Amino acid sequence: MRDSLGIGIAVGAAGLAFGTAAVAAGLSPAQAVFTSMFMFTGASQFALIGVVAGGGSLVAGALGALLLGARNTLYGLRLADVLGRRSVLRRAVDAHGVIDETTAVALAQPDRASARLAFTATYAVLGTSWVVTTLVGALATERVSDIGALGLDAVGPAIFLALLWPRLREGGARTWLIAGLGAGLALAATPLLPAGVPVLLAASAALVALVGPEMSVTGPAASAPDGDDDNEAVRS
Repeated sequence: MRDSLGIGIAVGAAGLAFGTAAVAAGLSPAQAVFTSMFMFTGASQFALIGVVAGGGSLVAGALGALLLGARNTLYGLRLADVLGRRSVLRRAVDAHGVIDETTAVALAQPDRASARLAFTATYAVLGTSWVVTTLVGALATERVSDIGALGLDAVGPAIFLALLWPRLREGGARTWLIAGLGAGLALAATPLLPAGVPVLLAASAALVALVGPEMSVTGPAASAPDGDDDNEAVRS
């Protein structure tokens, strides 16, 4: 609960940046809040409004957001075993909350009961704070007469850098290679292609991660501590 509250409140505060950036990109406060409620995946949201703010089409922005959000599908495959939900409705609700933070907190727990509590608490706190701070940021920006004077066009790139920097510091040579290749592709394609397309092209750099040995998976056992026969297979 302590970790869930800390992460939920701290990360949720970034919704202020999304709210201001969304309005600066042309969205209304209602549209910004709707995006935070139903997309609920920060990096994808910033990707969407970044493309729209740059003059790109909504289709290009949506494709870029989908590519960034695709990692949540992999998280979901892992958490489906860890959380062990049997209800289809509960699985559907959980699927909406599968993001970096909820996955990290859940997988850090020693057993299924703790993982469920951590996931639910982080989802509830972070989801609520993200939507509320998005609304605050959007309304504050709408009341400013000259939005361009605030330099909010730099908010999106700054958030992306903040998200990437810890991975770059802790990652190895492959992480730096992927980051450098992605940045190089985006820079090279920007003068030649419409807004939004360089983002999609740069995402192909992630294919480098498929080369080489697989990463081991850690976290709580995927089955409940009841002697389930599948325990050993899941841990393997």
